[in-house]
Amino acid sequence: MKVVKFGGSSLASGEQFKKVLQIILSDTARKIVVVSAPGKRSQSDKKVTDLLIENAEYFLKYREINEGLLEQVVNRYSSIAEEVGIRTDIVSEIKADIKTKLQKDFKNEERYIDEVKASGEDNNARLLAAYFKEQGKEACYINPFEAGLFVTDQPGNAQVLPESYENLSSLKERSGILVFPGFFGYSKDGQILTFSRSGSDITGSILANAIKAELYENFTDVDAVYSANPFVVKNPKEIRELTYREMRELSYAGFSVLHDEALIPAFRAGIPVNIKNTNNPSAPGTKIVNTRTNTNGPVIGIASAKGFCSIYVSKYLMNRELGFGRKLLHILEDYNLSYEHSPSGIDDISIILREDGFGKEIEEAIISRIFNELEADEVKIERDLALIMVVGEGMRHNVGTTARASKALAGSGVNIEMINQGSSEVSMMFGVKEVDEKRAVISLYEEFFVSIPV
Repeated sequence: MKVVKFGGSSLASGEQFKKVLQIILSDTARKIVVVSAPGKRSQSDKKVTDLLIENAEYFLKYREINEGLLEQVVNRYSSIAEEVGIRTDIVSEIKADIKTKLQKDFKNEERYIDEVKASGEDNNARLLAAYFKEQGKEACYINPFEAGLFVTDQPGNAQVLPESYENLSSLKERSGILVFPGFFGYSKDGQILTFSRSGSDITGSILANAIKAELYENFTDVDAVYSANPFVVKNPKEIRELTYREMRELSYAGFSVLHDEALIPAFRAGIPVNIKNTNNPSAPGTKIVNTRTNTNGPVIGIASAKGFCSIYVSKYLMNRELGFGRKLLHILEDYNLSYEHSPSGIDDISIILREDGFGKEIEEAIISRIFNELEADEVKIERDLALIMVVGEGMRHNVGTTARASKALAGSGVNIEMINQGSSEVSMMFGVKEVDEKRAVISLYEEFFVSIPV
């Protein structure tokens, strides 16, 4: 059995629905289908999830439904239904469902928005199941609450509860095609809660683990995972196979093909993941596995992400001061800030964190506390940083990878603000100025994927 997940671009129109049907029918092992809400049909279009959030925010502000905004959502489902020729009364049901959710009691605004935006996936699953039935196929919509997908009470960042896996395992006994909405689960008291954004990938991974699938197929709009961002590097090489650990590192640092949390349930069950293209299903795609043969050299991919800053702290004999790092991180915790990396030396340490939530007022307060409580000699804040991740299992067995990367960056005139080698030796992180991000990625790609080392 296979679990198959389709992203928003794969379900954005009636034409895409028809492609999905053909993909499912081409392999009888494809039994459980996880769906996202309809995505963009063009660059100027809006995702249904974004439209639903706009509807919810309007209702919270004005205490009434914006009929124009609501119709924008309903029209997306209506156009799909018309294109594939299924009964129109289902669109009325979808509209009624969204209106009911918009008018619900909203004592907790976060929960309210979760419930409204989750209706995008939920109604798309109902629509797809109806289309399959209309085509004479045995298919049914699966409600996550009835199936037992229970999650923690964390709006917008729910985590699956362990008992869910046993509950969901019974799905493999059911007949026909099962259409399951992604992105959300339920608290034990019946409240809808969503995973973090792009969380339909997580739902698919959870279901693959629960039924012990032979494969988790994740259909999107690209033929494969690329070794670098194709918007930065022209015609980057496709990656045919990479490990879970490599994919997680790349996802964290900016690869948007797969949600960086999505792999964990599949990884724990040892289930391979295959990323494929809905618009070109015959392409082999990229397979994500536990282990692979390192035949490509030390580096499998290069990723980058903006929006970081660093707090540099220097103090003589810092290394001999018991608890210095803990006290520093505790100060950040007091301001609800989590750190991403912490490269350090004998007398200094840098804390890398995202700039979101790190405004000037908080910056001044943190600097003051570090000087006063930790008696630091120097504290500096560096903003507008980009992190460049060089990833590959092969780096553990190759000498000189760091030297090659540093030389490539220097050769292109990119100054390295910081460097950090992951403890797993699967990734290297370089901090550079945001203005140098693209130049850095291109120079590293040319070094590891174009030039041949002497």
